[in-house]
Amino acid sequence: MRLLMCHPDYYGIEYEINPWMHKEEITNHELAIQQWQKLYQTLTNCGAQIDLIKPIRGWPDMVFTANAGLYFQNKIILPHFKHKERQGELPYFRDWFTQEKFAIANSIPEKKSFFEGAGDALPAGNKLFAGYGFRSDRSFYEETDFFESSQLIYCELQDPYFYHIDTCFCPLNERLAIWYPQAFTQESQIRMAENIELIPVIESEAKHFACNAVVLDQHIILPNDCPQIASLLKKRGFTVHQCDMSEFLKAGGACKCLTLRID
Repeated sequence: MRLLMCHPDYYGIEYEINPWMHKEEITNHELAIQQWQKLYQTLTNCGAQIDLIKPIRGWPDMVFTANAGLYFQNKIILPHFKHKERQGELPYFRDWFTQEKFAIANSIPEKKSFFEGAGDALPAGNKLFAGYGFRSDRSFYEETDFFESSQLIYCELQDPYFYHIDTCFCPLNERLAIWYPQAFTQESQIRMAENIELIPVIESEAKHFACNAVVLDQHIILPNDCPQIASLLKKRGFTVHQCDMSEFLKAGGACKCLTLRID
Protein backbone atom coordinates (compact mmCIF):
# COMPACT_ATOMS: atom_id res chain seq x y z
CA MET A 1 0.00 0.00 0.00
CA ARG A 2 1.18 3.50 -0.85
CA LEU A 3 0.57 6.26 1.70
CA LEU A 4 1.06 10.01 1.76
CA MET A 5 2.38 11.63 4.94
CA CYS A 6 3.66 15.07 5.97
CA HIS A 7 6.39 15.64 8.55
CA PRO A 8 5.11 17.64 11.56
CA ASP A 9 7.63 20.48 11.27
CA TYR A 10 4.96 23.12 11.81
CA TYR A 11 2.38 21.10 13.70
CA GLY A 12 0.78 22.75 16.71
CA ILE A 13 -2.59 23.89 18.00
CA GLU A 14 -2.94 27.42 16.65
CA TYR A 15 -6.74 27.52 16.41
CA GLU A 16 -9.81 25.56 17.53
CA ILE A 17 -11.93 23.86 14.87
CA ASN A 18 -13.01 20.74 16.76
CA PRO A 19 -13.81 19.99 20.42
CA TRP A 20 -10.41 18.39 21.05
CA MET A 21 -8.43 21.51 20.20
CA HIS A 22 -7.54 24.06 22.89
CA LYS A 23 -4.99 26.72 22.07
CA GLU A 24 -3.88 26.93 25.68
CA GLU A 25 -2.83 23.27 25.58
CA ILE A 26 0.75 23.37 24.38
CA THR A 27 1.99 20.51 22.24
CA ASN A 28 5.40 19.03 22.91
CA HIS A 29 6.99 19.53 19.51
CA GLU A 30 9.92 17.21 20.07
CA LEU A 31 7.63 14.45 21.32
CA ALA A 32 5.25 14.96 18.39
CA ILE A 33 8.16 14.44 15.99
CA GLN A 34 9.20 11.28 17.85
CA GLN A 35 5.65 9.91 17.75
CA TRP A 36 5.29 10.69 14.05
CA GLN A 37 8.60 9.00 13.28
CA LYS A 38 7.59 5.92 15.27
CA LEU A 39 4.36 5.72 13.30
CA TYR A 40 6.28 6.16 10.05
CA GLN A 41 8.69 3.38 10.97
CA THR A 42 5.89 1.05 12.07
CA LEU A 43 4.05 1.58 8.79
CA THR A 44 7.16 0.90 6.70
CA ASN A 45 7.95 -2.19 8.76
CA CYS A 46 4.45 -3.44 7.93
CA GLY A 47 5.07 -3.03 4.22
CA ALA A 48 3.77 0.44 3.41
CA GLN A 49 5.44 2.59 0.76
CA ILE A 50 5.37 6.16 2.04
CA ASP A 51 5.54 9.35 0.00
CA LEU A 52 6.15 12.68 1.72
CA ILE A 53 4.77 16.10 0.94
CA LYS A 54 6.77 19.11 2.10
CA PRO A 55 5.22 20.80 5.15
CA ILE A 56 4.39 24.49 4.75
CA ARG A 57 4.74 27.05 7.51
CA GLY A 58 1.38 28.52 8.51
CA TRP A 59 -0.60 25.36 7.84
CA PRO A 60 -0.12 23.27 11.00
CA ASP A 61 -2.76 20.68 10.11
CA MET A 62 -1.11 19.66 6.84
CA VAL A 63 0.31 16.81 8.90
CA PHE A 64 -3.20 15.28 8.83
CA THR A 65 -2.95 14.16 5.22
CA ALA A 66 -6.07 11.97 5.43
CA ASN A 67 -8.03 15.08 4.48
CA ALA A 68 -5.89 15.92 1.45
CA GLY A 69 -8.22 14.01 -0.84
CA LEU A 70 -9.75 10.63 -1.56
CA TYR A 71 -8.11 8.07 -3.82
CA PHE A 72 -11.06 6.43 -5.55
CA GLN A 73 -11.22 4.41 -8.76
CA ASN A 74 -7.66 5.43 -9.70
CA LYS A 75 -8.30 9.15 -9.31
CA ILE A 76 -7.84 11.75 -6.60
CA ILE A 77 -10.99 13.57 -5.51
CA LEU A 78 -9.84 16.85 -4.01
CA PRO A 79 -11.40 18.04 -0.76
CA HIS A 80 -13.34 21.21 -0.02
CA PHE A 81 -12.33 22.08 3.51
CA LYS A 82 -15.03 23.55 5.70
CA HIS A 83 -12.83 25.79 7.84
CA LYS A 84 -10.70 28.62 6.44
CA GLU A 85 -7.93 27.49 8.79
CA ARG A 86 -7.36 24.49 6.49
CA GLN A 87 -8.46 25.77 3.11
CA GLY A 88 -4.99 27.10 2.31
CA GLU A 89 -3.57 23.57 2.37
CA LEU A 90 -5.44 22.57 -0.75
CA PRO A 91 -3.23 24.19 -3.44
CA TYR A 92 -0.16 22.46 -2.01
CA PHE A 93 -1.83 19.06 -2.03
CA ARG A 94 -3.23 19.64 -5.52
CA ASP A 95 0.19 20.61 -6.82
CA TRP A 96 1.77 17.53 -5.25
CA PHE A 97 -0.78 15.21 -6.84
CA THR A 98 -0.24 16.94 -10.19
CA GLN A 99 3.55 16.65 -9.96
CA GLU A 100 3.25 12.97 -9.10
CA LYS A 101 1.07 12.41 -12.20
CA PHE A 102 -2.12 11.46 -10.39
CA ALA A 103 -5.37 11.81 -12.30
CA ILE A 104 -7.41 14.45 -10.48
CA ALA A 105 -11.16 14.14 -10.76
CA ASN A 106 -12.07 17.72 -9.84
CA SER A 107 -10.63 21.21 -9.72
CA ILE A 108 -10.36 23.19 -6.52
CA PRO A 109 -14.02 23.12 -5.52
CA GLU A 110 -16.15 26.22 -5.80
CA LYS A 111 -19.35 24.59 -4.56
CA LYS A 112 -20.88 25.25 -1.21
CA SER A 113 -20.82 21.55 -0.36
CA PHE A 114 -17.92 20.54 1.84
CA PHE A 115 -15.91 17.32 1.62
CA GLU A 116 -12.87 16.41 3.70
CA GLY A 117 -11.38 13.55 1.76
CA ALA A 118 -10.51 10.18 3.23
CA GLY A 119 -11.29 11.52 6.68
CA ASP A 120 -14.96 11.18 5.75
CA ALA A 121 -15.09 8.54 3.01
CA LEU A 122 -13.89 5.01 3.68
CA PRO A 123 -14.07 2.19 1.10
CA ALA A 124 -14.78 -1.42 1.99
CA GLY A 125 -14.79 -3.63 -1.07
CA ASN A 126 -17.12 -2.06 -3.64
CA LYS A 127 -18.88 0.07 -1.02
CA LEU A 128 -18.02 3.54 0.17
CA PHE A 129 -19.02 4.51 3.68
CA ALA A 130 -19.80 8.19 3.24
CA GLY A 131 -19.53 10.20 6.44
CA TYR A 132 -21.26 13.55 6.81
CA GLY A 133 -22.72 15.87 9.40
CA PHE A 134 -19.86 18.03 10.70
CA ARG A 135 -17.10 18.54 8.13
CA SER A 136 -18.53 16.97 4.98
CA ASP A 137 -21.98 17.40 3.45
CA ARG A 138 -24.21 14.64 2.18
CA SER A 139 -24.93 16.85 -0.82
CA PHE A 140 -21.31 16.53 -1.98
CA TYR A 141 -21.81 12.81 -2.57
CA GLU A 142 -25.23 13.34 -4.12
CA GLU A 143 -24.34 16.22 -6.44
CA THR A 144 -21.14 14.88 -7.99
CA ASP A 145 -20.71 12.13 -10.56
CA PHE A 146 -17.73 10.52 -8.81
CA PHE A 147 -19.85 7.95 -7.01
CA GLU A 148 -22.58 5.52 -7.99
CA SER A 149 -25.54 5.68 -5.64
CA SER A 150 -25.46 1.90 -5.22
CA GLN A 151 -21.93 2.16 -3.79
CA LEU A 152 -22.71 4.72 -1.11
CA ILE A 153 -23.55 3.88 2.48
CA TYR A 154 -24.52 7.18 4.10
CA CYS A 155 -23.26 7.56 7.67
CA GLU A 156 -24.50 10.58 9.60
CA LEU A 157 -22.33 11.64 12.51
CA GLN A 158 -23.99 13.04 15.64
CA ASP A 159 -21.22 13.52 18.23
CA PRO A 160 -18.95 16.54 17.57
CA TYR A 161 -16.01 14.77 19.24
CA PHE A 162 -16.18 12.31 16.32
CA TYR A 163 -16.31 14.91 13.58
CA HIS A 164 -14.90 12.72 10.78
CA ILE A 165 -15.96 9.15 10.10
CA ASP A 166 -12.38 7.90 10.41
CA THR A 167 -12.40 8.86 14.09
CA CYS A 168 -15.13 6.32 14.88
CA PHE A 169 -15.22 3.70 12.09
CA CYS A 170 -12.53 1.65 10.39
CA PRO A 171 -13.07 -1.05 7.75
CA LEU A 172 -10.61 -3.91 8.26
CA ASN A 173 -11.57 -5.59 4.99
CA GLU A 174 -14.68 -5.73 2.79
CA ARG A 175 -16.58 -7.79 5.38
CA LEU A 176 -15.48 -6.49 8.79
CA ALA A 177 -15.01 -3.14 10.56
CA ILE A 178 -14.58 -1.66 14.02
CA TRP A 179 -16.75 1.24 15.13
CA TYR A 180 -18.07 3.37 17.96
CA PRO A 181 -21.82 3.16 17.30
CA GLN A 182 -22.84 6.09 19.50
CA ALA A 183 -21.04 8.44 17.13
CA PHE A 184 -23.73 7.81 14.51
CA THR A 185 -27.45 8.47 14.32
CA GLN A 186 -29.72 5.50 14.93
CA GLU A 187 -30.73 5.35 11.28
CA SER A 188 -27.11 5.27 10.19
CA GLN A 189 -26.25 2.59 12.74
CA ILE A 190 -28.92 0.35 11.22
CA ARG A 191 -27.77 1.05 7.67
CA MET A 192 -24.12 0.38 8.46
CA ALA A 193 -24.91 -2.88 10.29
CA GLU A 194 -26.81 -4.10 7.24
CA ASN A 195 -23.73 -3.70 5.04
CA ILE A 196 -20.77 -4.91 7.09
CA GLU A 197 -20.01 -6.88 10.24
CA LEU A 198 -19.17 -4.45 13.02
CA ILE A 199 -17.04 -4.90 16.14
CA PRO A 200 -17.93 -2.23 18.73
CA VAL A 201 -15.25 -0.26 20.54
CA ILE A 202 -15.88 0.79 24.14
CA GLU A 203 -16.26 4.51 24.87
CA SER A 204 -12.93 5.01 26.64
CA GLU A 205 -10.99 3.47 23.76
CA ALA A 206 -13.10 5.23 21.14
CA LYS A 207 -12.18 8.53 22.80
CA HIS A 208 -8.55 7.44 22.54
CA PHE A 209 -9.19 7.12 18.78
CA ALA A 210 -8.95 3.32 18.60
CA CYS A 211 -10.93 3.48 15.36
CA ASN A 212 -8.45 5.90 13.82
CA ALA A 213 -6.36 2.99 12.64
CA VAL A 214 -4.31 2.17 9.56
CA VAL A 215 -4.95 -1.26 8.03
CA LEU A 216 -2.18 -2.93 6.03
CA ASP A 217 -3.54 -6.37 5.14
CA GLN A 218 -3.45 -8.26 8.46
CA HIS A 219 -1.53 -5.52 10.25
CA ILE A 220 -3.50 -2.90 12.17
CA ILE A 221 -1.75 0.19 13.51
CA LEU A 222 -3.70 2.11 16.15
CA PRO A 223 -3.09 4.31 19.20
CA ASN A 224 -1.77 2.73 22.38
CA ASP A 225 -3.84 2.22 25.55
CA CYS A 226 -6.63 0.44 23.66
CA PRO A 227 -6.27 -3.06 25.16
CA GLN A 228 -9.81 -4.33 24.70
CA ILE A 229 -10.10 -3.75 20.96
CA ALA A 230 -6.48 -4.88 20.49
CA SER A 231 -7.37 -8.19 22.15
CA LEU A 232 -10.49 -8.63 20.02
CA LEU A 233 -8.55 -7.95 16.84
CA LYS A 234 -5.84 -10.43 17.77
CA LYS A 235 -8.51 -13.08 18.29
CA ARG A 236 -9.68 -12.36 14.74
CA GLY A 237 -6.18 -13.10 13.45
CA PHE A 238 -4.85 -9.58 13.02
CA THR A 239 -1.44 -8.37 14.14
CA VAL A 240 -1.87 -5.21 16.19
CA HIS A 241 0.73 -2.47 16.51
CA GLN A 242 0.09 0.31 19.03
CA CYS A 243 1.72 3.75 18.77
CA ASP A 244 1.71 6.61 21.24
CA MET A 245 -0.31 9.41 19.62
CA SER A 246 -0.77 11.68 22.65
CA GLU A 247 0.46 14.87 20.98
CA PHE A 248 -1.79 14.42 17.95
CA LEU A 249 -4.81 13.45 20.01
CA LYS A 250 -4.67 16.98 21.42
CA ALA A 251 -5.70 18.17 17.95
CA GLY A 252 -8.25 15.42 17.38
CA GLY A 253 -6.11 13.13 15.24
CA ALA A 254 -4.15 9.88 15.41
CA CYS A 255 -2.71 7.17 13.16
CA LYS A 256 -5.19 7.21 10.29
CA CYS A 257 -5.46 11.02 10.27
CA LEU A 258 -1.72 11.21 9.62
CA THR A 259 -1.89 9.10 6.45
CA LEU A 260 -3.66 9.09 3.10
CA ARG A 261 -3.89 5.98 0.99
CA ILE A 262 -2.91 6.81 -2.59
CA ASP A 263 -3.05 3.47 -4.41
